[in-house]
Parts: sequence; C-alpha cells; structure tokens
Amino acid sequence: MPVGRMTFGVIGAIALMAALPAVAGDFDSVPEKKATALKLYLHPKDALARMNGPEAAKTLFIDVRTPQEAMFVGMASVVDANIPYMVMPELPEWDAKKNAYKLMANSGFLPAVIAKLEAKGLGKNDTVILMCRSGDRSATAANLLAKAGFTKVYSVLEGFEGDLSKEGRRAVNGWKNDGLPWSYELAKDKMSSL
Repeated sequence: MPVGRMTFGVIGAIALMAALPAVAGDFDSVPEKKATALKLYLHPKDALARMNGPEAAKTLFIDVRTPQEAMFVGMASVVDANIPYMVMPELPEWDAKKNAYKLMANSGFLPAVIAKLEAKGLGKNDTVILMCRSGDRSATAANLLAKAGFTKVYSVLEGFEGDLSKEGRRAVNGWKNDGLPWSYELAKDKMSSL
C-alpha cells in the first residue's frame, strides 16, 4: 500500500474514533438504575462537544427534569428543550421511602419528544440525548423511547447535578460540576407547557 493511502487511512481512523461519543470501555460498569436497553451513554463533556459540533443539526438534546428543577437549579445552555419525563401531581403526595414528594409519569412525554423531533426535521433514527439530575430518570426515559422505536437514544450518565458525594451533596460529577455552560435564565421556547 502506498504511504499516502496508508497515512490517509490512519488519519481517517483517528478522526472516526474522535467523532464517537465514547469508547465502550468507558461504560463497562454502568449502575443498574442508569443502564438502558440501547446501552448508549454520554458523559456531559461528550454531550456538549456533540451539541457544539456539526452533529448538533442531527441531534435533539432534551432535559427530562421537571420545570421546577430547571427553574431553581438551572439548565444546560445547549439543550433543545425541557420535556419532563416525570411530573409532580397537582396534589403532591409524600414518599416515605424516598423521603421526598412522589413523581408520576408524564403522559405527554413521548408525543412532546416526537413533536420536537419533527420541528427540528428529525426522526426516530436520529440521535436523541436525554439528561436528568443524575442519570436515573434519563435512563428510564431512554428505555421508553427505545420501546417506541427510537434507535439512537443516549443518556447522560452523570446528569446535570451529578452523583452524591459521601457528604450527601451532588458534588462528584455532572454537567454543573464539570463547569459546562448553564444558566438560571430559561428560554420560554425551550420549556415544556405540560
């Protein structure tokens, strides 16, 4: 093989590897509650790189947290939409096991995701990135989309706030702890009306 072709082939292989969100080995030990049927995951920095690159036009990035979380904790600047996967019922109930208010599934989640896809000129075979607080809800939401026929749904493993430290604070990893762009100022056109 001539040197020029071999060099071009090596450069092409390196470029392809750089374009991939992460190597499979990065995700060998995904906690069960963060695991998805499609086994597609991103770290926050990988999600940001995708949304700042040429792939952004063929990607829908959804924050699946409640609107209250986005309002009081902030939201990633590059997210296309906030579509909550779980919502608080009109009359909140207390969950003694979790020591928190109960959340219920948002029946409008799937139709809202499809509408946002269509508005961006995308379909079920295009990339969808989901992010929640710590990676649990985004994994469950990814499984719902996979059952509905979506083929490239990524869950941001550490979420927006990250995992709990030994002290019980979300200070280990995640979008905010990685110093990625976010704001308390929300754009109305990105927020769900559900």
